[in-house]
Amino acid sequence: MRVLAVLCVRNEAAFLLEWLAHHRAAGFTDFLVFSNDCQDGTDRMLDHLQDMGQLVHVRNEGPYDKGGIQFTALKQADRHPLMTQADWVLVLDIDEFVCIKTGGGKVADLLAALPEADAVTLTWRLFGNAGAVRYQDAPVTEQFTRCAPEVIHWPWRAVMFKTLYRNDGTYRKCGVHRPRDLGSPAQLDSFRWYDCEGRELGRAFKTKRLFSNYGQPNGRLAQLNHYPLGAMESYVLKADRGRVNRQAELGMDYWVERNYCSAEDTSIARYGPASADLRAVLMDDPELARLHSRAVAWRRARFAGLMTQEPYRALFARLLMTPPARPVSPAAADLLRSFAIPDQPAAPPEEDAG
Repeated sequence: MRVLAVLCVRNEAAFLLEWLAHHRAAGFTDFLVFSNDCQDGTDRMLDHLQDMGQLVHVRNEGPYDKGGIQFTALKQADRHPLMTQADWVLVLDIDEFVCIKTGGGKVADLLAALPEADAVTLTWRLFGNAGAVRYQDAPVTEQFTRCAPEVIHWPWRAVMFKTLYRNDGTYRKCGVHRPRDLGSPAQLDSFRWYDCEGRELGRAFKTKRLFSNYGQPNGRLAQLNHYPLGAMESYVLKADRGRVNRQAELGMDYWVERNYCSAEDTSIARYGPASADLRAVLMDDPELARLHSRAVAWRRARFAGLMTQEPYRALFARLLMTPPARPVSPAAADLLRSFAIPDQPAAPPEEDAG
């Protein structure tokens, strides 16, 4: 069975080896990685990893479609030979780590637990900053263990999912959160969607849903650990990098809606030994070790440079002043939902949902 992960990156070389090692440990067999406009050597690291047979690298330097950089890359992914060879596909970001809790923690174990599934929704669990200020060259999955509660009632972004789906032609295009372009409406009934509680999902999930239901557990069999913030220094660099799927600045609103620290989850530690071994093998390569060290140095130098610019210095100061997000109570969530506009979509279209 071939399981393909599709990834888009810019200036992420310092995190790339951890991400790759983790997902190899989780049972992914193929990696299709797109890069654009890198200053930290991410593109050179990807070239070298491709030479080593670890992944396939495609430079996505434009021109870009109106959907933005990421959507331009995903259109290329739809036509790539790796896509035609894949049995299962999952589109991921560099700050997302698949955490399978059943069996041995492999993709095959998750699919064995859901034998009738053709698509599985991996719901985000948001991991907050927990007061980390300085960027550290250490595994993200070990540094950040404080997170949102297992059951969260607001906002809808906290329960968004990515979709692991069977690549049998039912959907003809991959998407940021879910496969797109259904081949034939008649195929809907036979193509079965499940969540990671083992529940079969209805028609809306097959066509448009981007987020799981609030107010209930969604991660018994697996979850998608999402580390959107990192250390405060890293968040400033993320704001400098910009967003890949739309023209929008990263500010305090993004931070507050994702900085949940009221719970702790260490379930991803099951991958620690295997991931560390795979990462060590990669770092034994002198060129990869050199590129990783240069990327770490670049991040520190770039942050120092941004601190000479008032917008970024002001953002850093606000991060230092802002406490973690407080989870909204069920009653408060009901109040917020009572203000919803009738017939208004529950979530924005996919290109606006990241």
